[in-house]
Amino acid sequence: MDFTNKNVVITGGSTGIGFATAKAFINAGANVWITGRSAGNLQKALTEINSPKLKTVVSDTSTLEGIAVLEKKFAESGNKLDVLFLNAGIATFAPIELATEADFDAQFNTNVKGSFFTLQKMIPHLANGSSVLFTSSTNATASSINASIYSATKGALNKIAQIAANELADRKIRVNIVSPGPTATPGLENAVTPEAKEYLETIVPLQRLGNPDEIANTVLFLASDKASFITGTELVVDGGVINHLMK
Repeated sequence: MDFTNKNVVITGGSTGIGFATAKAFINAGANVWITGRSAGNLQKALTEINSPKLKTVVSDTSTLEGIAVLEKKFAESGNKLDVLFLNAGIATFAPIELATEADFDAQFNTNVKGSFFTLQKMIPHLANGSSVLFTSSTNATASSINASIYSATKGALNKIAQIAANELADRKIRVNIVSPGPTATPGLENAVTPEAKEYLETIVPLQRLGNPDEIANTVLFLASDKASFITGTELVVDGGVINHLMK
């Protein structure tokens, strides 16, 4: 897939799925801006990718102030935006009776508020015919124990994306959802115990966790002209886990 001189913004792009996707877009010729809260992680990403096509923005997109930093940085480039990948997200897991207000607020602020208002503020910068993608999760559909808050955030994202697909269709802007299953990322490592990680591997019919590069390939497909008649759709990339759980 060819993204030569296309302009791409990826929130949460310094590690995991966002980082893999940034690498894939750059290898396909795109100019890429990635955001992250940690200047250190962004510098590591910049060093590893080692391309003049990569720009980093220290931006906490869970706040309107952080989103404004991203918008200003992109606006200063003078470019129109061809791909907006709303990927920043966090997860903590606890049963409903033990979940805290801090858990609730942090996940909704990052996963829902952050994506909603980043989209809102970047709409004026989107080129006609551009592509917007949301990272959701199989948890938006599944009813996994201990995942009530995280699942609720991803269910909300799916509905926002579907409505955005309708609202932006007159500009030929396509909006789609990528829902990974269990994927080997630093975020997963930090969110679950080793025992839970082993369990996740056993419930995936392919008997392994996903690789961030596999999710990145899906994002590039949906952002490309090869998916020119796809909008408002959720593409599940989960090794068959949802199908398995619903048997």
